[in-house]
Amino acid sequence: MQEELNSFARNEVWVLKERQKDKNIIGTKWVFRNKQDEHGVVVCNKARLVAKGFAQVEGLDFGETFTPVARLEAICILLAFSSHHKIKLYQMDVKSTFLNGYINELVYVDQPPGFEDPRKPNHVYRLHKALYGLKQAPRTWYERLRDFLIMQGFKIGKVNMTLFTKDVNGDLFICQIYVDDIIFGCTNKKLSHEFGDMMSREFEMSMIGELNFFLGFQIKQVKGGIFIHQEKIL
Repeated sequence: MQEELNSFARNEVWVLKERQKDKNIIGTKWVFRNKQDEHGVVVCNKARLVAKGFAQVEGLDFGETFTPVARLEAICILLAFSSHHKIKLYQMDVKSTFLNGYINELVYVDQPPGFEDPRKPNHVYRLHKALYGLKQAPRTWYERLRDFLIMQGFKIGKVNMTLFTKDVNGDLFICQIYVDDIIFGCTNKKLSHEFGDMMSREFEMSMIGELNFFLGFQIKQVKGGIFIHQEKIL
């Protein structure tokens, strides 16, 4: 929990303000979960502060909420394409994903349960960046990531808006976004490593390594192709 709040401080997510009677104050809560690998082994324990988005008022503290999400069919096509072109796929996980998205609306949230400021217990936080649970959070994160990738020379897929591609001196680079997971690869492995370093400098990310588990699929990348199965859930 403290690590989550430390991340908030590093990302300058919010600022403490005096509570005002005419402002809509959104509650917060802690959510805990275990992240597992393809064998069902717990690899990470996560504590996440979540905003109670059901208390938001449309037109007041949120507007557009749309954000594109990759379909499962698109992931399968990506795997087939990568196998055909002998592209090794890697995976990165974005830490505190939505904290990277700037919000334009005026949003106030309660102090985190158990971590209230003893000197200002009745104050609230005004958000500069999005929290999980806010209706606009996925959209703000996608827009931030999209704009960054475009600045790096990537192009958005015409059909799948979560797919980004780039031609680097004849080498093809592909990058697929699925909320806080990023799958990427290139016909030149050196460029894949450079991409991982670049993303880690811009965002707080953890490099998972070769893609081997995604959306319930266990994925095996070998010299002869890419094999997928779901033994874990059988």
